[in-house]
Amino acid sequence: MVEGHHVFTASRLSSGNLIFPVRIEVNQNRVTRIKPRLFGSNEESIAISKVASVNIQTGLVWSDIRIDSAGGSNPIVSHGHLKDDARAIRDLIERFQHAPRASQGPDA
Repeated sequence: MVEGHHVFTASRLSSGNLIFPVRIEVNQNRVTRIKPRLFGSNEESIAISKVASVNIQTGLVWSDIRIDSAGGSNPIVSHGHLKDDARAIRDLIERFQHAPRASQGPDA
């Protein structure tokens, strides 16, 4: 099962996430990094089909994740995720990339 919308929030105990922790949202269309601010938020996204690689650097407790785009745009980088969450993000991206697309015809 790969359907749905999955949200992963960085730990408030990690650097830069105390007041407004970063969220990574993954769905069948895109992966989005959302950094909330006092007024509004900053969002970066990459289409699932354009994700070239996912790099995870694990520490004792927290992991950093870097999602590179095949289109040459800046990568999505996020710090302070649990190791299991970082791996789940990677696994979801891979599953969504390999899942058949209902909106595409047989020639796609």
